[in-house]
Amino acid sequence: MGDELGEKSEQPTAKRLTDARNKGQVPKSQDMGAAMGLLAAIITLVIFGGGVMEGFARIMDRVLSSETPGGAGSLSSILPAARYVAIEGGLLMAPLLVVAALAAYIVQFAQVGWLVTAEPIRPKLEKLDPIKGTKKLFNKRNLVKTIVNSLKLVVVIFVSWLVIRARVDVLAAAIRLDAAPALLLVIRVVLELAIWLVVLLIAIAVVDLVYQRWQHTQDMKMTKQQVKDERKSMEGDPEVKGRRIKMAREIAMQRISNTVPQADVIVTNPEHFSVAIKYDEHEGGAPRVTAKGADFLALRIRQLARLAGVPIVERPPLARAMYWGIEVGHEIAPEHYQAVAEILAYVYRMNDEQPAGAHAPSA
Repeated sequence: MGDELGEKSEQPTAKRLTDARNKGQVPKSQDMGAAMGLLAAIITLVIFGGGVMEGFARIMDRVLSSETPGGAGSLSSILPAARYVAIEGGLLMAPLLVVAALAAYIVQFAQVGWLVTAEPIRPKLEKLDPIKGTKKLFNKRNLVKTIVNSLKLVVVIFVSWLVIRARVDVLAAAIRLDAAPALLLVIRVVLELAIWLVVLLIAIAVVDLVYQRWQHTQDMKMTKQQVKDERKSMEGDPEVKGRRIKMAREIAMQRISNTVPQADVIVTNPEHFSVAIKYDEHEGGAPRVTAKGADFLALRIRQLARLAGVPIVERPPLARAMYWGIEVGHEIAPEHYQAVAEILAYVYRMNDEQPAGAHAPSA
């Protein structure tokens, strides 16, 4: 439905990218893994190639000497000899294959990071729809992907043909050599071909990685309506949120309208914070914060205090400390006892000296 809401002109949000990642939709280049795996195999072969070559030489000697299982060359000995070559050759090549697979995995991990999800393999009924499947098979993206993969294959075959053609004479001469020198010659040609292919695959992989990331960003782009819907789902409907804020402000205003006139003193910043304090000697204990506010609420508290004749005293450090450190309805902290006691004593003294309705001057 998102496609029908307008053009996808907005960059994907962090939530959309995270949701896509949790579904296994991440940009990565398969060619990069293949290239790095082949490179790791080449490096391993260069380091341990001597032992591998000697192992294959021994296998060839046994085969040519009819020392393989099954005895001398005959139709009945072909299968045991082939099984012997496959097993022994597989054991020799196993370390190379393990290193290549490990390198490919590390490259994929470097591209994607740690990600475990079963979403891509989860059965979905829409995937069984033959009509949709046919449309996907012949859509523009799959057509481009097929053309690109075909071009990659053509380039790889062409480069391989160039390298092998340049070494045809050398390979032909291997027939006249003993087993070990002939195998060494073949391995050198194979290594040369592999190096050329690695260079080619790395170049292709870099281009493919850049393209995959660009394509992923394009796929994840959102319409303006999708961005708006996502913001609503995360933050709530702005209208509802506005009504909640308005209601909370009205409740706060009603509360301070009831408590500020009953306070003994208002301690201010003087502009940004206002804290109402009341001490009830019948309840005992310490004075309590009965109301507090910042900015607009601080101004409203001072206005209500002036109308009710509640003294206002400027003590910026104390006002800030009580605003941030004491909740409404709680007693003041012990470290504020002395400062508040001095203010209350000052207020009580001023109330005895001044007519009713006057408030204490700033001190």
